[in-house]
Parts: sequence; C-alpha cells; structure tokens
Amino acid sequence: MSVNGTRRPPAKRRSTKTACVKLSGLAREFPSFAGIAPRLHHDKHPLRGSPMRLSLRPAFAWLWTLAATLLLTPNISAAEKPNVLFIAIDDLNDWVTPLSGHPQVKTPHMDRIARRGVTFKNAHCQSPLCNPSRTSLMSGLRPSTTGVYALQPWLRTVEGFEDWVMLPQYFEQHGYVTMSTGKVYHDAYPPAEDRRDGPEFTRWGFKGGFHPRPDRPIVPDATHPLVDWGVFPERDEQQDDYKVASWAVEQLKNLPEDKPFFLAMGIRHPHVPLYATQQWFDLYPPDTLFTPPVLPGDRNDTPDFSWYLHWKLPEPRLKWVAERRQWIKKVRAYLASVSFADAMVGRALDALEASGEADNTIVVLWSDHGYHLGEKLITGKNTLWRESTRVPLLIAGPGVSADSRCDQPAELVDLYPTLVDLAGLPERDGLDGVSLVPQLQAPTTPRTRPAITTHGPHNHSVVTTDWRYIQYADGSKELYDLKRDPREWHNLARDPAYETKIAELAQYLPAQNAAPVPGSKTRLVELKDGTVYWQSEAIDPNAPPPANPK
Repeated sequence: MSVNGTRRPPAKRRSTKTACVKLSGLAREFPSFAGIAPRLHHDKHPLRGSPMRLSLRPAFAWLWTLAATLLLTPNISAAEKPNVLFIAIDDLNDWVTPLSGHPQVKTPHMDRIARRGVTFKNAHCQSPLCNPSRTSLMSGLRPSTTGVYALQPWLRTVEGFEDWVMLPQYFEQHGYVTMSTGKVYHDAYPPAEDRRDGPEFTRWGFKGGFHPRPDRPIVPDATHPLVDWGVFPERDEQQDDYKVASWAVEQLKNLPEDKPFFLAMGIRHPHVPLYATQQWFDLYPPDTLFTPPVLPGDRNDTPDFSWYLHWKLPEPRLKWVAERRQWIKKVRAYLASVSFADAMVGRALDALEASGEADNTIVVLWSDHGYHLGEKLITGKNTLWRESTRVPLLIAGPGVSADSRCDQPAELVDLYPTLVDLAGLPERDGLDGVSLVPQLQAPTTPRTRPAITTHGPHNHSVVTTDWRYIQYADGSKELYDLKRDPREWHNLARDPAYETKIAELAQYLPAQNAAPVPGSKTRLVELKDGTVYWQSEAIDPNAPPPANPK
C-alpha cells in the first residue's frame, strides 16, 4: 500500500511463514522449543558464568534447522489471525437491552455479544445519515474530511479517493477472505457493476432490499412508501433480511480452510418501512407499551438551524403520527423490527459457534446512526441530538474484556483502526479514528478526545462523558449537561455562566470542513452566502418547518 493510503494490487501471498521469528515467541508457537527457551531466558543465563558454547551452540543449530523448515512449511500465521464477524444494523438507536434505551425492548442475541465483550455506552456515529455514516466507518475518515455529507455520491467517484483502501480491502490485502451480504455500504453503493466478487469484497453475496412490500400501505393517509408500518409478511423467511442472514450462515458453514475470514452482514431492519411478522409484534402488547418521554415545547430553546437539518423528510413529525393515532403503532413496529433484526443476529451467532471458530473470531455489532420516535417532536434521524447520534457498539472476541461496559466517548470512525489493531495487522496510516483496544482491554481507560457527529458542513456535535455541545453553520449553539439533563431538554448555551465550558468543547470542532463533493444533494443542508439551502433549494427564512411528510 502506498504512503497516502491508496490501493495497490495485493502482493502475491506466500504460503510460507517468515523465518524471522522472535525468540520470545518460539516457545509459545512451537512447543518443541520449550526445552531450549528457558536456557536462553533463565536467571542463570549461560552468559552469567557458564561457557556460552556449551548451552547455546545446540540451540542455534536447532534454530537454523527450524528456519529452513519454516520456509518450506505451509502458512501457520493465517490460522493465528482472528476472524471478523462484522454486523451492521440499519437505523438502530439505543433501544437494545445492552443500552437500556427502551425499558421493554427484547434483544437476547445482542445480549450474547455484550456478555462476551464490551458494550460502548457512549458511542456515536459520524453522521446521522446512511451514506456519510457508512462511508466514514468503512474509509476511516470523517465526513468533514471527505466532503461526503449526503446520500450521494459513492466515495470512489470523489477526486482523491478513487483508490482509497477501505476496511475490508485492507484485511484482504493482509490475507483475509472478505465477504459481504445485505446493507453494508449505503444501499445505492457500490454501483451495480461493482456488486460482484472482487472490487470491494472477495465474495459478494445476496444484497437484498426492503422486500417484500404489501400491495397497499397499512398506514392510512401514508404519503410516501417509507411512511408505513405494521404486521407483514406472514413468515420471516419471506423477508430479505432473513435471506441475508441465510447467506451469512451458509458462508460460516463453508469457511476457507487456509485463510481467516472477514464476514460483513448488513441487516436493514429497523429502517422504515417497519414490517415484521406477528410473532415479533406479540412481544410488545400495545396496551402496556411505553412511548418515549417527550417534553412539550422542547424545541422552544433550540436554534432555528436545528430545523434545517431535517427540513423536508419522508419521516413524519410527532404531531402527524399523534393526530392519526399512529405514535404507539410506530413505536410498536419499531420494537418488533428491532427484535426481528436481533433474531437474524442470533442465527449468525449460532452458525459461528457451530463452525468451531467462535473463540478465534472478533464479533462487532454497530448501527449507522440512531432514530427518533417522537423525541424533539420528530420521528426519523438527521439531527445532532442523542437520539440520532448514539448507536449500539458491541465488540467481543479474543483480547477483549468480557461482560464489560465502557462509558468513554467512542466513534464509529474508530472501528477501522480498532479492528486492524485487534487483528494484529500493520498499523494503517492516514485514518481519522483512534483504536479502541485500550478500552477493550480495560474499559475504564480514559479517552482524551470526545465523539464528534457531523451533518452537513460546519454542523457538529461534540460529546464527552458529561456534555453535549452543538454548533451549527450559522454559529448558533446548544449545550446540555448530560449528568443533570440526560434527555437534553434544557439548552444552556445562552447562559453566560457556561461560556468557558462552550469554549473548552468548541476546540474539538473539526478544523477541516470540506466542501460538499460534486453530486451531493439528497438530505444535504448548506449555508452559502447567508442563505440556507436544503437539497440545493433555498429555504425562506420566514417559512415555518414543514409539518407533514414529503
């Protein structure tokens, strides 16, 4: 790989292990060496009184023989590398049992991962939107670095990033078989011509989509195909996400014999439309179901610019779903979809355990961003508040502390360097993220930087263990004391008493704010020459926020 991180054709892989083995590791890697190693490292070393030639000469003769043998021996290092099961869940907020985001949610299989590893309780995405979030995670670069803020474009069409080595490619370059199924990148990407074995993954599997769909919407007055939720279809097996999990299970039953694997599985539930079979709805009886707490007038102390970040979206405002008595129904459908997604995770975990590779596999589960179910008076995403930015991030496997929780701020952009670190691969230069391995080994280890989320140029949130600071492109601000106000209901930014705290947090704002790259449009918000633009259209500063889904 070149210094600037661009992709080169992978070097021809050798089927032999290098003879340059550290002496300290020989006793561990080759038990037959155990009888010699103590003589080299014992307190009574031959150099401390005994003639060196008497004890070391046989050892070095043995080493030369070993070195020659290694050059002709099949690859052993590949078997030592940990595998990676990389699970992406679409639009999943903190409504999972490891994060306790909803008191009634049931996700027993995510609990299995949490018991084996570390739950990051303060993890945040780099963008509250699919394409920029997934592009950031897979590239290891922030949206403010690449200029990818919208649902378009594909990073490989951006000047300077055409050959950027993405996370799975880096693993492939270092001897892994990489596989993909479902939604790993944003659904439009890679483009159709590259959805095949080779360009992005060694093996390209079943991609799927939001299928099947009912003949007509379940929600009355639905004005967009995404504004729908309810019981559908009759059987789980009809869902594309079931087929995605089935493809992953099949790969785990037929793993490569001579190489480690990196298997990426992307589940679309609970992205809208929210369809699940009856058994998942039955877990959440509507008569006893809780809707999330909402503060009337919650937006009275937030800047106008906060509305511009989600100006016109298919997802309806809280007022729309409440007036149509759909609020509890959408909450129920979301929870049902979460539990269905969790069941697909369980199928992959079962197959991993059956393969015999579970103890040598890093399992990571993440969501691209969160989702509002009424909080801040909206449903959907595209905000810089907790409901949009906080995500599940669970990591388990060799070298990871079991059944642990970390309260330190973590970012999805950290996953690239973290997995490289955990797998023992050469350090990857030029990434914006920082390895989480110190926290995976000792979860209370402090982090020196906060988590940063970006939505459009110059719109950022900064989250520490105690504070959330938001700054918009027009300079307007929000500040929340997370210890006293975890639901972020009381904006302190206008209180002069907090000027010092704001200045302290503002120093973490990205120094680079790349301009939106050519082709950016859908869900892009920009401030240009004093005018705010939503998807390239100027917003009338006197216009009220749209109330209904568009």
